[in-house]
Amino acid sequence: QVQLVESGGGLVQAGGSLRLSCAASGSIFSISTMGWYRQAPGKQRELVATITITSGGSTDYADSVKGRFTISRDNAKNLVFLQMNSLKPEDTAVYYCNAKAPAHLRNYWGQGTQVTVSS
Repeated sequence: QVQLVESGGGLVQAGGSLRLSCAASGSIFSISTMGWYRQAPGKQRELVATITITSGGSTDYADSVKGRFTISRDNAKNLVFLQMNSLKPEDTAVYYCNAKAPAHLRNYWGQGTQVTVSS
């Protein structure tokens, strides 16, 4: 089992910045990739950014956040971050941390953290 706890959400004005953190615990050795997803009211959950854990730290971003958001990791502390700059009202959503654990044949999710961007 893997447990994920997000923090860092809040209310910010358009153009501002926030930094989300995700702390992983449990069977962290089983994690291959971690990422952030978001879900706005009335919309499906969508990918924001991912980063590999087991090798290289390669990243991937949704087109809508490229150039504004940066995902990073601290493997020693089992943390993943999402630095969000130049925030827009359309970034408003609940942001979820995700961990892929192929050996467990499943994904793990955090409880989510609310990000609200006012115009």
